[in-house]
Amino acid sequence: MSSESHRSTLLDTWTETSTHMFNSVVAANRAAFAAFGVNPSEEDGVVADPTERIEADEDLPEWHVELSEDHPDRLGVGDRVEFTKTISDDDVRKFAAASGDTNPLHLDDEFASETRFKSRIAHGGLVGGLISSALARLPGLTIYLSQDLEFHNPVHIGDAVTAEVEIVEDLGNDQFRLTTRVTDAGDVVIDGEAVVLIDDLPEADD
Repeated sequence: MSSESHRSTLLDTWTETSTHMFNSVVAANRAAFAAFGVNPSEEDGVVADPTERIEADEDLPEWHVELSEDHPDRLGVGDRVEFTKTISDDDVRKFAAASGDTNPLHLDDEFASETRFKSRIAHGGLVGGLISSALARLPGLTIYLSQDLEFHNPVHIGDAVTAEVEIVEDLGNDQFRLTTRVTDAGDVVIDGEAVVLIDDLPEADD
């Protein structure tokens, strides 16, 4: 074996070993942080990927939720929820990958700059999905039955948008009609109505 080949083999072995050790240390540090109740998601201003921090029935610190219940013991007309989130470039790219919608208006800065919007905008489906986020904060298990949407204005990367839902009619049989709206700095982005079924939450096992 030549000396050059020998050095290459040693380098590969050292690189593989170092990478393994580094990953092990990172994993150990994360476990230690978790054990002491410390959230290592934010370091030097860098926030970890939301998909690494998401938990069932939990909110992330960068989200804002407001719930108004006129009837604490039961849902009724007038109950409303607001859910606010900033639409990031990462959100748009992950939605494109998940949905298959690779329209350059959402992904290509140069292309988007030549359109009427002058810059990239978020997918309508992504922004409309925030309505589902608001509905998920209603007490009980919310199940979509129908949703009508009208799109009025674009949402650009970095915009903080708020989904607002309000119960306007009790249809009986645990079904409700709601107004659904998404706003961006006071401007209506999406308007519409939804009908949902709200079941009781399953009882937790003892």
